[in-house]
Amino acid sequence: MFNLMKTAVLMAAITALFMVIGRLLGGQQGMVLALLLALGMNFFSYWFSDKMVLRMYNAQEVDAQSAPQFYRLVQELAANAGLPMPRVYLINEDAPNAFATGRNPQHAAVAATTGILRVLTERELRGVMAHELAHVQHRDILISTISATMAGAIGMLANFAMIFGGRDEEGRPVNPIVSILVMILAPIAASLIQMAISRAREFEADRGGAEISGDPMALASALQKIHRYAQGIPLETAEAHPETAQMMIMNPLSGRGLSGLFSTHPATEERVERLMALAQAQGRRA
Repeated sequence: MFNLMKTAVLMAAITALFMVIGRLLGGQQGMVLALLLALGMNFFSYWFSDKMVLRMYNAQEVDAQSAPQFYRLVQELAANAGLPMPRVYLINEDAPNAFATGRNPQHAAVAATTGILRVLTERELRGVMAHELAHVQHRDILISTISATMAGAIGMLANFAMIFGGRDEEGRPVNPIVSILVMILAPIAASLIQMAISRAREFEADRGGAEISGDPMALASALQKIHRYAQGIPLETAEAHPETAQMMIMNPLSGRGLSGLFSTHPATEERVERLMALAQAQGRRA
């Protein structure tokens, strides 16, 4: 419940930032136009973002014949979660990672790299795919898509305003110092909010995935292993498209100099600690 409230507050903040930029660009009219642009972008993202991301990663759909073990694993977990069977994809990359996409549980897809299938045991892989199905169950993909779209639009509007300058309600130029500060700081603030939303949803997906698989320690072990491998094997497609980093179970980007505020994911150590605590609580209840 706390994470739901936190996400709602963060989404309200990023929407407010978007409207501030629009107002600075052209007063009340600019704010309305910016909002209409955001709605159009979100409409497009809602319907087509899954296809775009899967094509971006050159993901290949598999079924019970082409990848029987992996497909059955996802099928069993989807049944445990009470979800429709998602489409299942494999990505031919060595870096171990996975993600879920789709606008709702009825139009969901889960994808994993061939690297993660080689690195993890079947038990650990169950934990990872349960985590991804928890994202589907919680409709996180829609939330992350909207936040990413809004953050991108804020950056685009800020660049536009830097070129043409801001205007007040009567069309007069606004204070240039204020304009410059807003244009520089707004995209940074939008990115921070977007990342905070992503981190909040990852904790919830860890918890939900542990419930779906019934094995919190499997996911904890998988996260530790993926973290070790991710240090030396970057996910090349994610390096080229960093906006997709928040979708992964582990941050796939190699350039992580600032790991706190500027991380799309919580610290692996904290995620593992929470899963271990959950496993202990389950043991006490058993």
